[in-house]
Amino acid sequence: MAAVDTIIVGAGGRGNAYARFASEYPSELSVVGVADPEEIRRDRIATYHDISPDMQFDGWEALLDSDGKRSATVMNCTMDRMHYQSTMKMLDQGYDVLLEKPMTPVLHENVKLVQKAEDAGRLLQICHVLRYSPFWQKLKEVVDSGVLGRIVSVTHRENLVFWHMSHSFVRGNWRNEETSGPMILSKCCHDLDILLWILKQNVVHLSSYGSLTHFRPENAPEGAPLRCTDGCPVAESCKYEATRLYAHDGDRWPLNALTYIPTAEARLEELKTGWYGRCVYHCDNDVVDHQSVNMEMEDGTTVNLVMNGQGDEECRTMRWDGTKATLYGKFSSLGNEISIHHHLTGKVEQVEIFDRDSSGHGGGDFGIVRSFLNAVQGRPDDSITTARESLESHLLAFAAEESRAKHTTIYMPEYRERVEREAREMDI
Repeated sequence: MAAVDTIIVGAGGRGNAYARFASEYPSELSVVGVADPEEIRRDRIATYHDISPDMQFDGWEALLDSDGKRSATVMNCTMDRMHYQSTMKMLDQGYDVLLEKPMTPVLHENVKLVQKAEDAGRLLQICHVLRYSPFWQKLKEVVDSGVLGRIVSVTHRENLVFWHMSHSFVRGNWRNEETSGPMILSKCCHDLDILLWILKQNVVHLSSYGSLTHFRPENAPEGAPLRCTDGCPVAESCKYEATRLYAHDGDRWPLNALTYIPTAEARLEELKTGWYGRCVYHCDNDVVDHQSVNMEMEDGTTVNLVMNGQGDEECRTMRWDGTKATLYGKFSSLGNEISIHHHLTGKVEQVEIFDRDSSGHGGGDFGIVRSFLNAVQGRPDDSITTARESLESHLLAFAAEESRAKHTTIYMPEYRERVEREAREMDI
C-alpha cells in the first residue's frame, strides 16, 4: 500500500516529532508540505523531507487559501488558540486531520469541532499519545485481565519537574489562560483521557481545587530583576536561573524553544529579550501551579488526579487499588515500572514492559501517527482517539476549572447536556 501523504502545519516540537515518523517509515508516511510562519522552522522540515518550494507556506492560512486540496491529510500542530479556525477550514476542504491536543482551549469550540468532523464525514483524530505507549497499554491490559479485582480507588499524579513547569507554564506558551487555556486542560487532558480509556466509564461527580501559589511577584527574592540576564543577586541559589537552564549548545528540547540555532551564544542572546529569560516571579502567567481533581465514576469508583509543578523528576505515578490486588506504576523517561501487590498471598509481581520505539512519550508519538494512518486507510484500531472520544476528557478539564473557580461540585451528566445544548445554539 502506498505511503499516505501529509502536510505538517506548525513546525515546532510536536510537528517535528510526528514528521520524524516519515523519516523512519517512508513506506507508510510522506511529508509533502509544511506551513509555519517562522522561516527557520519551516526550512528545517522542508530540507529534511525534500519539500518543493511550492509546498512551503508561511502559515496555515496561506496553505488553506491556496488552490485546492494539497494532500490526503494534515497534521495540525499549531498553537492551541489556532486549532479551531484552522481545523474547521481543513475539514471543510476535505482533509483528514491529526490534531495536537488540546482540541481547543475554548469550551464550546470543542463540541463544534466534533460536530463538523462528523457532518463532513472526515477523520479528526486527537493526539492523546499516551494511549499508544507500551506502558499505558500494559497497564490497561493488567486492569482488563481482572487480576486486580474490581477497581475501587485510583490515585494518579502528573508530576512536572520544576524546570518544565517554569518553561512551559510560567515563561512559555501555556503560561496565560487568555492566550492558551486552563492548565488542567493544557497539561492533563492526556491524563483524563487515559483514566477514562482504562476505566471504560464516565464520571458522574467532579470537584477540583488548586491555585497559582508560588510563581507570583510577591515571592520574588529581594532585588531580583525582571530578567535573569540583568544581574540577579540570587542567581547562584535560584533553581530557575535562565542562563544555567538554557545557555547550552545542542539540538534538543527545550533549548530549541528559544532558537534552532544550536549554540550557547545564540541561546544567551535570545534570553536577553525573549520570554525564557524572564524572572519566573515577574512574568505574565496566571495559570495554576498545582491542582487536584476528585471524581466519582458511574460504578462508585473514586479517582484522584493531582497535577504538581514542583517535582524533582518528570514522571507520572499511580496507584490502582482493586479488591484482589494493588498496582503501583511509574511512567518516566528514566524508566517505566509496574508492580502488582497481591492481597491474599503478599506476592509482589513485577510486570515486564517492552519498548516499541524511541519516539517521545514512551513510544506514543509514533504510535499515534501509525494509528492515524491506519484509520485513514480504513483500519482503525481499538485505541483510536477520535474527536468524539476525546471530547469527554476535555469536558472533564473544563468542568474541573469551573469547580476550582466556583468552589462547587459538578454533576457531569447535567454539565454535558448543558454544554452540548449551548454549543448548538451558538454561532461561533
